[in-house]
Amino acid sequence: MPSSRSTSLGLFVLRLTAGIVFLMHGGQKLVEGGLPRFAVMLTQLHIPLPAVAAVLVALVEFVGGVLLVLGLFARPAAALVAIDMVVAMLAVHLRRGFFNPGGVEFPLILFAANVAIVCLGAGAWSMDGWLHSGRSESRSVV
Repeated sequence: MPSSRSTSLGLFVLRLTAGIVFLMHGGQKLVEGGLPRFAVMLTQLHIPLPAVAAVLVALVEFVGGVLLVLGLFARPAAALVAIDMVVAMLAVHLRRGFFNPGGVEFPLILFAANVAIVCLGAGAWSMDGWLHSGRSESRSVV
């Protein structure tokens, strides 16, 4: 059985890496005309309300990435970006096969990483862990 220290380190690395990837992808959509280009792509994929979907996806990825990096509300953030990856795999990547470029392998591993965070939480080395430890200490004092 892994020690809590190695589990915390593993969750920290997983959360930080996934968070940076989503922060960067969401940020790319939010700057320099990224949203209009992304909305055009969503239109070509026949996604309903492509302008609204573009904003939602960009915010889920950017804000979700920030929250994952911080380890704050990590489970809900990871759930939202996991759903984002399911939609990306079904709408874009699956038809391109498994391997990159464009295949399903990259969004699949991001989906799996975020499902792991949903299941396991952010770990001790996170704001969620810090907030949780602060609550448990304050309860034991009362």
